[in-house]
Amino acid sequence: MKRLFSFVFAGILGGLIVLGGQQMLQSNTVLSSPESDTTISQSVNWENKDYTRAVNVPFDFKKAANIAMPAVVHIAASAGEEEASGDESDIFRFFFDGFGGPKQGSGSGVIYTQDGYIITNNHVVEFANDITVTLHDNRQFEAEVVGTYPKADLAVLKIESSGLPTLSNANSDNAEIGEWVLAIGNPFNLNSTVTAGIISSKGRSINAIGNSPGRERQYDAIESFIQTDAAVNPGNSGGALVDAEGRLLGINTAIATRTGSFAGYSFAIPVNLVTRIVDDIIEDGYYKRGMLGVSIYPLGNEDAQRLKLDITQGVVIEDLTEGGAAQYAGLLPDDVIVEVDNKSIKSVPELQEVIGTAKVGDVVNVKVYRDGYLQSFPVRLKEG
Repeated sequence: MKRLFSFVFAGILGGLIVLGGQQMLQSNTVLSSPESDTTISQSVNWENKDYTRAVNVPFDFKKAANIAMPAVVHIAASAGEEEASGDESDIFRFFFDGFGGPKQGSGSGVIYTQDGYIITNNHVVEFANDITVTLHDNRQFEAEVVGTYPKADLAVLKIESSGLPTLSNANSDNAEIGEWVLAIGNPFNLNSTVTAGIISSKGRSINAIGNSPGRERQYDAIESFIQTDAAVNPGNSGGALVDAEGRLLGINTAIATRTGSFAGYSFAIPVNLVTRIVDDIIEDGYYKRGMLGVSIYPLGNEDAQRLKLDITQGVVIEDLTEGGAAQYAGLLPDDVIVEVDNKSIKSVPELQEVIGTAKVGDVVNVKVYRDGYLQSFPVRLKEG
């Protein structure tokens, strides 16, 4: 009997200890919701700062906006009667705010250097002989055009100032589909407007810069846009596309629209290509474009079957420029380019961007399929 009472007493005591422990824990812990299969406890007063930041960053762009807005400017451009001209079919006509027809309009720009070099789109200023830049702090300056490259729709302006705010550059090669971005500009003359979205696609061509409708085998213009769903409208043209850290990712250039207003997608020139062109313009007054010296078109199913390839993405060489870089390196018609300098090439825009960011005289390693075999050719780019 004594042994029985000992067991009962031990059981009661153990139960009281467990119950007391549970009550003490409940006063200092948070339990999981009823929907959870497991119970996780943590201190009510404990804060995981890294976890909080990871959750909040995609939905809170205050820091990025505050960094980027001061470096984005408003551009007002106008021309006299004799210089006024415009093509009503021009896709870009809808993307800068042409409040007075082709004689005058407004757009956006991005301050590139502290001493007043500004990046914008060529179509914002190409018609103008009078350009006024308004900074984020409302200071105004007359601007001059330093140089342009219409085949990439880029222009460089200069104002006389110093100590201006600038942005650090992202690496647009590393940008990923699904990544959050901000578009900053002056739509409808509403200065310093910020919208958010994600990258929807990369290496996109919309035949907006000098290309003819239909299948185009002579690709002279450089189009390899970053496509986003951040809302942009007339007046955003030439403004900044920035990442979630406030770094410059691209220059907003065009929208897909039937009405002239935002219809779901916008297109930006990648910053790696922008800086390559702009640096040349600032230094030499024009862009020294390195060229392969080829006529090309995208690989299709019929081409793949004809060339007996088991791939369906790449760029086919149709013809070679006499004395051009590709001919000198030994490339041939019907070679299918699939890689340049370890970067996969699946489309014409991707090839345009990779070659566009290289310099005249650079040697690029071009991998092609020829007769079913993968071969490599070092090609020294010539100026085009």
